[in-house]
Amino acid sequence: MTPKLPTATVLIWLLAASTAHAQLKIAVIQELSGTGATAGTNFKNGVELAVKEINAAGGILGQKLEATIDDTQSNPGIAKALALKAVDDGAFAVFGPTFSGSMIVSMTQTRTAEVPNFTGAEAASLTQQHNPYIFRTSLTQTTSMPRVALYIAGTLKAKTVAVIFVNNDFGKGGRDTFVKAAAAVHLTVAADISTEAGQLDFSAPVLKAKQSNADAVFVYTNEEESARCLRELRKQAFSKPIIGETTLAGQRVIELAGPAANGVLAHVGLTAEAPIPAVREFRAKFEKAYKYVPDHNVIKGYTSVYFLKAGVEAAGKPNRVAVARALHGLKISAAKQPGALMDVAIDDNGDLDRASFIVQVKDGKQQVKEVLPPVAKF
Repeated sequence: MTPKLPTATVLIWLLAASTAHAQLKIAVIQELSGTGATAGTNFKNGVELAVKEINAAGGILGQKLEATIDDTQSNPGIAKALALKAVDDGAFAVFGPTFSGSMIVSMTQTRTAEVPNFTGAEAASLTQQHNPYIFRTSLTQTTSMPRVALYIAGTLKAKTVAVIFVNNDFGKGGRDTFVKAAAAVHLTVAADISTEAGQLDFSAPVLKAKQSNADAVFVYTNEEESARCLRELRKQAFSKPIIGETTLAGQRVIELAGPAANGVLAHVGLTAEAPIPAVREFRAKFEKAYKYVPDHNVIKGYTSVYFLKAGVEAAGKPNRVAVARALHGLKISAAKQPGALMDVAIDDNGDLDRASFIVQVKDGKQQVKEVLPPVAKF
C-alpha cells in the first residue's frame, strides 16, 4: 500500500510541480552576427518586447514565457545545431532563423520533435513541404510577388523590368516567383541579373540593368547589398523607377543608403509607418524601449509571439501538437489580440494573409502610398 504523505508534504510537492510547469520555454534562434545580423537582431528585439509585455500581463493561460537567445552566425550548419539544442532543452516553440537557407535545414529538427516553429524567412518553398509545425510571420513570396508585379505593370505602367536578385535561397525563390507573377500581368523581364550575398561592388549589375533599357528595375537582395545597389544606381544616374519588396525599403537600408534611398518604391507586408492605430502605438513603445525606429523584422518578431499566444489560447492548453493544429486555419482578430497589430489569417500551410502596403521613401522615411487589403474575410 502506498504510504500516505503528510498534508504539508503534499502541498509542497504540488507547489513544486506547479512551479516546474509555470513557464513555457521558447528558443530564439536568430542571425545576430554575419550577413544576417540586421534582420536577426531586429527580429530578436521584437520577440523580447512581446515576451516582456505578455509576462507582465500574466503570461499565456497563466504561464510565463522563458526565452533563450542563440546566434546562428548566419550559418545554416550552426542554425541546425541550435534547433536540435532547443529541442533537447524542451523548447515549447522556436522563433527563427530568418535566413531561408538556415530555415530549410533547421526546421527538420523542430518538425521531428513536433515543436511549433515561427520564421520571418520568405522563401516560397518553406511552406510547400507539408510541414505542420512551420508558421510564417510575414507574407510569403507567393502572396507578395503578384502584388508587386501588378503594381509595376498597372500603376507604374511598365512594360519591361530588369531584375537584380541575390543568389541564395531567399533571392532565387523571390526571383522565380516574381518572374512568374510578371508573366501573368504581361510584364517582360528585360534583364535577369544574379548577385552574391555580401557582394560589395554593384557597378556591373547596375550597368546591365541600365543597358537593358527596362522601364523599371526590381531589386531583391539582403539589407546591406540593397543599400550598395541603391547607391550604385544613383551613381550611374539610373532614372527609371526603382522598386522592391520589404527588404529594399527597410529602415536599415534607408540609413545605409542615405539620400540614394529617396524615391524608392516597395511593396511591404509590414511597416511602422502603417496608418493603423495599433501599429503606431507599438512603434512608440518600441522606440521608447530600444531608441530606434522598428523595421519589418522587429514587427515580425513581435507579432510572432502573439501568434503563439493566440494558438495556445485557441487550443485551450499548452500542448505543442494541439497548438500547431489550432494555428492552421486560425483567424486572429487584432481587436481580440492587440499584439497581432492587424487582422491575420493563417492557412493550412502556415502562410499568412493580411493587409499590405505600397511605400515610398521620402526624406529618409517610409511613406505609405497605398493600403492593399487582404484576400481573407474577417
